[in-house]
Amino acid sequence: MSETIDTDVTGTDAEATPGRRRATFHTLRVSEVRPLTAESVEVTFHVPDELAGDYDYAPGQYVALRAQIDGQEVRRSYSICAEPVRGQVKVAIKKTLGGVFSTWANENLKVGDELEVMNPQGAFTSTHSVNITSMNDAERLAAAEVAKNAHVHLVAFAAGSGITPIMAITRAVLNASANSSVDLVYANKSASDVMFAEELGDLKDRYPSRFAIHHVLSREQRINPLMSGRIDHEKLGELLDHVIQVDRTDEWFLCGPFELVQLCRDTLADRGVPAENIRFELFTTGNPADPQGQTGRVVHVDPKGDNVEITFTLDGLTGEVASPVAARETVLNAALRARPDVPFACAGGVCGTCRAKVVEGEYEMAENFALEPDEVEKGYVLTCQTRAQGKTLTVDYDA
Repeated sequence: MSETIDTDVTGTDAEATPGRRRATFHTLRVSEVRPLTAESVEVTFHVPDELAGDYDYAPGQYVALRAQIDGQEVRRSYSICAEPVRGQVKVAIKKTLGGVFSTWANENLKVGDELEVMNPQGAFTSTHSVNITSMNDAERLAAAEVAKNAHVHLVAFAAGSGITPIMAITRAVLNASANSSVDLVYANKSASDVMFAEELGDLKDRYPSRFAIHHVLSREQRINPLMSGRIDHEKLGELLDHVIQVDRTDEWFLCGPFELVQLCRDTLADRGVPAENIRFELFTTGNPADPQGQTGRVVHVDPKGDNVEITFTLDGLTGEVASPVAARETVLNAALRARPDVPFACAGGVCGTCRAKVVEGEYEMAENFALEPDEVEKGYVLTCQTRAQGKTLTVDYDA
């Protein structure tokens, strides 16, 4: 996810499509750090052969990175920015104002450093076979007859570092099928803020008839006024009327801040685009300067007070923790006080790493930008956004 959000996974078999799976960390070595702009870098991690199955991914998925910074554990999620290649994982990290991890990574991370990297997660992937890969094997994907013959047209709207997963998806789609095509609307403040500018130019040169990129710059005047200024309702309407062929688009990918993503979703819905054809991912909603979001805020339980009993299963082990009703504590926060290895990444309802299934009890989920409607219907929740509404609540992270 840009800083930075499936289907059930049956294992790590090389022939299986990546999807929902247990979030686990492994220590990986940084093999390359490449500047993209003045305030962003591309970081490549080496994946040893024995971990190749754990880092199988589909274009559009993300990994969480975990590091000790100034004595504090900090973790952030970043989308994988390259099409699947066995033995490596690449992410792009853009420095954000007040961003503890992003600033540290841009200023201090170097080749040879080791970081804890979560196995790939996320559902921001294409539903078309042209964009599905298994064991980090681009050649296997390109060789598949269904991919070679697929006629798929994708349209993506990205802003800033929202280009990161879009790069992986675009490269994979264009490489996989000679009949596929992609339109990309990419919004930035200025030309100097454009991440992957050279790579985007190379893609345009390589696929001149199948890849179209439309740069919209909010703080620079361009020859075409449609490509200048912020993307608001009026500008989006013009883009859809005069630049993008809405009727021939098979799938839409939206990645950026909430306001832009929601504007695009609402506008496309008004134009009759089915919701199942729109894939979206948001920038993380968590506060990057708040270290409590990484470990769970401090909550003191009164043995004689009014408490909720939260029971959770993780890795086959069941734990219980009391949570004061007055604290309005999330399930994730409570579980972290009992077990620090409970899976999570953004803690903002965006990535879906903390997903669990409610087995028993009443609850409310404040935000959800990661789970599919059918998952919610089956009782799955984002534990970082879920609070008990009764005296007991039981969730299963293994479900």
